[in-house]
Amino acid sequence: MAIVNFSVPDDVKKAFDKTFKGQNKSAVIAELMRRAVTEAERTKRRAELFRRLTDDRRRRPSVGEEVARRARAAGRP
Repeated sequence: MAIVNFSVPDDVKKAFDKTFKGQNKSAVIAELMRRAVTEAERTKRRAELFRRLTDDRRRRPSVGEEVARRARAAGRP
């Protein structure tokens, strides 16, 4: 088990203590850290996926506005 030591603003500490009164604060902080790691990983994956999708978009053939308009109108009554 690691020991982590960091400083937080007094108002954050007071709000944390009030919110999590009676709970194991080390466990609460460990869970919040796990969530932060998960969210950071998710954000990184989303950025990579967006990059891949936009890179692929440049390689796809494109059609002009008139061709797209005709295609949309073709199946309409």
